[in-house]
Amino acid sequence: MTFFIGRRLAQALLQIWGAITIVFVALRVLPGDPAELILGSQATPDQLTELRAQLGLDDPLLVQYVRHLGDVVRLDFGESWRQGMAALDATLVRLGPTLSLAVWAMVFTVVLGFLSGTYAARHANSPIDHLISVTSLVGQALPPFWIGIMLSLIFARGLQILPSTADGTMASLLLPAFTLALPFVGWLGRLVRTGILEEMNQDYVRTAQAKGLSRRVVFYVHVLRNTLVPVVTMLGLLMGNFIANGVIVEVVFAWPGIGTLLVDSISFRDYAVVEAVLTVVTICYIILNLLVDLLYGYLDPRIQLENA
Repeated sequence: MTFFIGRRLAQALLQIWGAITIVFVALRVLPGDPAELILGSQATPDQLTELRAQLGLDDPLLVQYVRHLGDVVRLDFGESWRQGMAALDATLVRLGPTLSLAVWAMVFTVVLGFLSGTYAARHANSPIDHLISVTSLVGQALPPFWIGIMLSLIFARGLQILPSTADGTMASLLLPAFTLALPFVGWLGRLVRTGILEEMNQDYVRTAQAKGLSRRVVFYVHVLRNTLVPVVTMLGLLMGNFIANGVIVEVVFAWPGIGTLLVDSISFRDYAVVEAVLTVVTICYIILNLLVDLLYGYLDPRIQLENA
């Protein structure tokens, strides 16, 4: 176990370094001068030159990169010229709303996906099963931004029962969380359905029933537990996706998370915030993957993490 955790942590450090490097290079090759964006079009050449020197933009790219890596090790991403605070602080302030949105999206995904998958498995090949399958495929095919716009038009503009933008209430969480979850509800439902049907054909199920256990006990005590292993894998990845890929949903609903912060910072070449956001997202994703791997051993002792 110790070797496994150590190896995964080493891989995580390499992944973080790769993400930081890619972001650093990508931001520097994009057109646009941060000094002009900060000072505006009325700035004089002398003012622009002075600000570039203060920001270190006049140094060779390799010098900037080495200095940047040293700052990142100290968790110092610099100051955000738009937010007026440290870039990491600006990111952490926005991380809370993003985590709230991701958690609620996960709740919707687990409840709706698990219930629909379990019901479909217990009524396999029935009309309801086929309806759930078709509905799940349609939900996965629809683009999130279109889903968000349609839900906003129906429930916020039409019925006027839910707010279309963040207003600090729990109700404002419902539309963006459901929009973020909907494409994955069908995915989880189909995964649960397939897993249950496979487990129901295993020898241990027939043995348990032959010993006199009721079908309900076998299903809820044994079959569902063994179905959880692949499901947990997906949930860990989903949580990371909800954090990393919720940018479109946050923009559609004006949600004050790191997604909208990232879009704004890219538009205004706020390098410090962009790098802080992407580094935090990468770390969150890696930690979630590590937790999923560790949870394997608890759910299925046959899995040897040391040999993974």
